[in-house]
Amino acid sequence: MGFAQREKSDLLPIPQPRIQRLLIVRLSSMGDVIHTLPAAYALRESFPQAAIGWLVEERWAELLCAPRASRRGPRSPQRPLVDWVHTVRLRGWRDSVFSLPTLQQIATVWNDVRGAQYDIAVDLQGALRSAMLARWSGARVVYGAAEPRESPASLLYNRKPIARGRHVIEQNLSVAEAVAARHLEPRPVDFPRDPESEERIAARLRARRSSQFVILNPGAGWGAKRWPVERYGQVARSLADHGIPPILNYGPGEGDLARAAASASGGAAEAIQCSLSELIALTRRARLFIGGDTGPTHLAAALGIPVVAIFGPTDPARNGPYRTRSIVLRNPASPTTHERRTGPDEGLLEIGVEAVVAAARELLTAS
Repeated sequence: MGFAQREKSDLLPIPQPRIQRLLIVRLSSMGDVIHTLPAAYALRESFPQAAIGWLVEERWAELLCAPRASRRGPRSPQRPLVDWVHTVRLRGWRDSVFSLPTLQQIATVWNDVRGAQYDIAVDLQGALRSAMLARWSGARVVYGAAEPRESPASLLYNRKPIARGRHVIEQNLSVAEAVAARHLEPRPVDFPRDPESEERIAARLRARRSSQFVILNPGAGWGAKRWPVERYGQVARSLADHGIPPILNYGPGEGDLARAAASASGGAAEAIQCSLSELIALTRRARLFIGGDTGPTHLAAALGIPVVAIFGPTDPARNGPYRTRSIVLRNPASPTTHERRTGPDEGLLEIGVEAVVAAARELLTAS
């Protein structure tokens, strides 16, 4: 997919020598933070001497910084992209925004971010709350898409480039281009390396006596995107029958899904719950990843792992694997919607086990 020519009004940057500190605001969710990384790395390349910070929800901070590493200071393998990681706990804000602990946390975040003295803030989320945080950062210039996801957010921007492109990675890049005043290509991304997580995963794999494995991820953000867990188990069993060891990954609140899939595999697959840093370490070692439109699938794609992506109501042209080896399975009958229904999409149910196994074997043969 190409990038349309930018209008001249989109490319009005602060003179580059004055851009010393730049803040990226992308709070959530896992997949969306990952889809922001190519633009962030392109900005890092454009402004190599600038200090770059990122404001993110606490639960996704390990995508930017290893859990035991300092969140500020010189970059390292434990924090490869940014110089600062600022975090918020938005769940608490939603539940009790006027409680004393929440107000204290808001004050802490306010002081932390404003203390960095950013020249520019770039809101790549487009929500009212992310725009407010970008504005509150103290940056004298705040960039955000001209047509953000929540339209009131645009009132808080003073630079409003048009977010062009079909895939969300391209849209993020088009906003970043306005900051850099030049065409940007998506850059390869890296994730933090946490030595303790790497060793724990290595020990688990040694115990399995197999360095070759496929990850299956039966979870998803909401039910309409979730392929039946029993079918994940059947895929796992089929792969095991062909000598390909499967691992079922699950996150918080997904234990029942993973156990049901493991049961359906007839004991062929082990269910493993990982922290985010452990999931990064595990996925780096995988031969293949199978999952729906969910954060772990986007992590695998960003790491360059071959992906079988099983899509239902969301549009893979916008949210799917980007410029990586992948096979996307989607029924043409699936409507494109982000309605958070609990039941699986009817089109998703039409995707059979055989199709997923065939796609997996095709990618494994090619790798």
